[in-house]
Amino acid sequence: MTADALEALDRRHLIHPHQRDSRSERHVIVRGEGCLVWDARGTELLDATGGANWLCQVGHGRREIADAAAEQLARLEYFTSFDVYSNDKSILLAARLAELAPAGLDRVFFTNGGSEGVDTAIKAARLFHHRRGEPERTWLLARRMGYHGATYGSGTATGFDGMQHAVGPNLPHVEKLTPPHPYRAEFYDGQDPTDFLVAELRQTIERIGAHRIAAMIGEPVMAGGGVITPPPDYWPAVREVLDEHRILLIADEVVTAFGRTGSWFDSERRGMRPDLVVTAKGLTSGYVPLGAVLLGDRIADALTGGDGFFHGHTYFGHAVACAVGLANLDLIEREGLLVNATRIGDWFREGLAAAADLPVVGDVRVEGATAGIELVSDRDTREPIMAAEVAAEIREAHQVVVRDYGNTIVLSPPLVLDEEQAARTTGAATEVLSRLAPDGQITGGH
Repeated sequence: MTADALEALDRRHLIHPHQRDSRSERHVIVRGEGCLVWDARGTELLDATGGANWLCQVGHGRREIADAAAEQLARLEYFTSFDVYSNDKSILLAARLAELAPAGLDRVFFTNGGSEGVDTAIKAARLFHHRRGEPERTWLLARRMGYHGATYGSGTATGFDGMQHAVGPNLPHVEKLTPPHPYRAEFYDGQDPTDFLVAELRQTIERIGAHRIAAMIGEPVMAGGGVITPPPDYWPAVREVLDEHRILLIADEVVTAFGRTGSWFDSERRGMRPDLVVTAKGLTSGYVPLGAVLLGDRIADALTGGDGFFHGHTYFGHAVACAVGLANLDLIEREGLLVNATRIGDWFREGLAAAADLPVVGDVRVEGATAGIELVSDRDTREPIMAAEVAAEIREAHQVVVRDYGNTIVLSPPLVLDEEQAARTTGAATEVLSRLAPDGQITGGH
């Protein structure tokens, strides 16, 4: 089928996430290898986004993962994991995750992805308190600019106004706090960011009532917010306050886990000491849908006791997905991709040094194999420039795919990116940004 025909069928039949009718163009990707993908017109594109969703850690088109899936499909494609049933691959993957996870998180509940995992964690936190005789603990603390998914539970926790529209996620008992965004000094009334945020947290707990709050959820590094790294003392201070009031902490590591920032789990090195960790994306590098919620015995025992944990979906612990997960983790470990994520970060810092000096660039933030370039029309006022047209120009002028998140250009490539590809990525971004005017218009062009 021709590219024109595929694009026409797409426009006629598919409703895309985040779709707007004002954008009618389509880019139909049909093949991938490493950090490269090809569209239906034969155009080669450098994927500097990990599949545009932060997830393809081991790169596209890996034969090792295809073989693992094919072998498992021929052996056992599916059998339920409800009640007393299980399968060998889900058991082995759960044990592997327990080995890699922060200390004490030895129990695993499988999901189909991040949004479902966040819903599971919220439900588990509330049920935990209920089983311990505190049914009034139903409130969830989240943060503005945090991204946690798009279902009713996870979408309500998400801190972007667009997710809470008139008919969208609007569950009760969710409170949004100020994010830890040091570049945005105006958020903190001239105070130290951590001091301001801890005081706000204490005031919020007092206002709602600690006896009514089940948990707080947060990303170690805020990904969708624009690669926002908190001050080093932020998470330890937050954890201390939550401990005082017996409020659980859910770490949303859907983006950061499995090497994205250079470690298996980012929450551990941030001092979060989470009670639950939500994962997905890099668990299978996107080859099949799979997520996992990690938790300790204290919470797991409360969930499975009494009437049990009446929760789960048909594809829980899917044998093929778990086989792919095991093969993916093997590749990440065998090929040293955690170390390479750190190298990528070094290449990004070096390659974006020139971009950081441009007047339209307010801040450049790098965490492992991820970078955020925040665009502003004025460095003093920090007035944002929306990044969508910049991302499109980088793709069209240089055949490099990047993501736009509000006024931030985000790079989150597969962890197999090499130095030459990193230079191509940062060079493309810098060239386009050098043509970006403070009014948001791009001069010149492809």
